[in-house]
Amino acid sequence: MAAQPHRTVERTCDVAVVGGSAAGLAAALQLARQRRAVIVVDDGTPRNAPAAHMHGYLGHDGAPPSALIARSRDEVRRYGGEILTGRALRVLRTADGSDGDHGDGDPGFRVELTGGHVLRARRVVAATGLVDVLPDIDGLAGRWGRDVLHCPFCHGFEVRDRRLVQIVTHTWNLHPTPLLRHLTDRLTVVVHDGTEVDEEALAPLTAAGAEVAVERVPVRRIVTGPDDDRLTGVELVDGRTLPADAVVVGPRFTVRAEPFAPAGLRAAPHPTGMGDVVEVDATGRTAVPGLYAAGNVTDPSMQVLHAAAHGSRVGATVAFDLAEEDLRAAADAAAARPSAHEADWDRRYGDDAPVWSGNPNGTLVREVEDLAPGRALDVGAGEGGDALWLAERGWRVTATDISARALARVAAEAARRGLDVECRRRDANALDAFEPAAYDLVSLQYGAIPRTPDQRGLRNLLGAVAPGGTLLVVAHDPAPMREAVDVTEQTRMYDPDAYLGVDEIAAALEGSPDWKVEVHELRSRPPGAASGHHVDDLVLRARRVGPG
Repeated sequence: MAAQPHRTVERTCDVAVVGGSAAGLAAALQLARQRRAVIVVDDGTPRNAPAAHMHGYLGHDGAPPSALIARSRDEVRRYGGEILTGRALRVLRTADGSDGDHGDGDPGFRVELTGGHVLRARRVVAATGLVDVLPDIDGLAGRWGRDVLHCPFCHGFEVRDRRLVQIVTHTWNLHPTPLLRHLTDRLTVVVHDGTEVDEEALAPLTAAGAEVAVERVPVRRIVTGPDDDRLTGVELVDGRTLPADAVVVGPRFTVRAEPFAPAGLRAAPHPTGMGDVVEVDATGRTAVPGLYAAGNVTDPSMQVLHAAAHGSRVGATVAFDLAEEDLRAAADAAAARPSAHEADWDRRYGDDAPVWSGNPNGTLVREVEDLAPGRALDVGAGEGGDALWLAERGWRVTATDISARALARVAAEAARRGLDVECRRRDANALDAFEPAAYDLVSLQYGAIPRTPDQRGLRNLLGAVAPGGTLLVVAHDPAPMREAVDVTEQTRMYDPDAYLGVDEIAAALEGSPDWKVEVHELRSRPPGAASGHHVDDLVLRARRVGPG
């Protein structure tokens, strides 16, 4: 089968969070809980990736960093926040807001991603962290995060009483040395490669009773055992080998600030002279209006706990910023803006060209053609292919969508064909979004209802089905949308786990005396849709047999 042409996607959100580790996800969680459309872009390269465990995080001490990230992602998605696998290449500020689709003169941002995709956001949070730059010593980098360490708080307890060699390449490296001296009485400090250090800082180590050996000979390499991969020592250029069970080194660091340079953000030298940072105020604001930063990108000393706390605070600040801006805009009808979710879909329907094929979905045709016409609710109607097909077959159709532009297309086409289709702009997650127990058919075809912990959208969907009525839900198989991508080349622009899924709906019906599940299966998608490539669909058809 011929390869399908690559299609770029442009999306709109309230906040784009660049970086999906502790700081970025904590910020996203705060924002999602404030009903903000938040999209996290993460390239899967956290600073602590080499570490098997993290420490000092109350309630999570000793947990693998990956486990914390997985759980944190689930928590963000529970509130409809999306995590996209990809990479931000350039972040540009649109000074008058015109390119940000706000239409009110407020700052907006254009976030350009790998694959040619774009996010448009009212605010951006930089949570990209930093890169540790290790001394160029043979064997050092490959053991980083295992038995080559840098933080006594992160890993010091695990090497207590062991033979430690601390390699010093900068005076600042001596800052944690008193902590190391307290953790073990078998500490050797090596002043590497002619490094000029503050002799006053060294003096307490060599004083009587300190029992810290100090070497001023450069390191040649890290030594491992002949029969295993266990670290055994540090070889100096004079041929001696210092026995060691672990090595402590203070890396230099560089922040990942390059994507934000087009917006005007510049990194500043860190006071230690060991690297650079993004300067922020106490709330996480940078010098660029609307651009915030959180976590290690602002402070290399933050452990995971501190980074998460900082991200949480920054997320709350951004939420306040947006709410105050919206309150000011509410006083001016001309400045009133739709929600970001509505704006996202309105943008997709902004061009004159149709987005979809105009055909009814093949699964709808197959599952509904034998039903007697009655009242039908088409949730997420889009341009109305399904609603119009149902109306032509005698159904009394209510078409709902969050996008006013989409519904305008439905109404225009219905009028052209002489069909009676009632169009209502509805957010499926709104309180009492649909008329309860009123429809003989409720259809959700490839819908995108953001998840909420209380499952309000799900309850609205089920509650709209009349006793004896049918619920039909069809969605793309989410498995291919979870496959890994090369983030240097592509960004996956949709996160299925942030939206109400077929399996989640089926689980809610399972065992209920008020529902009978008639179909719940994965099947090949029937022809007729706009996409020409083969796609598998998840199909759920259920009948309401009780009052609910």
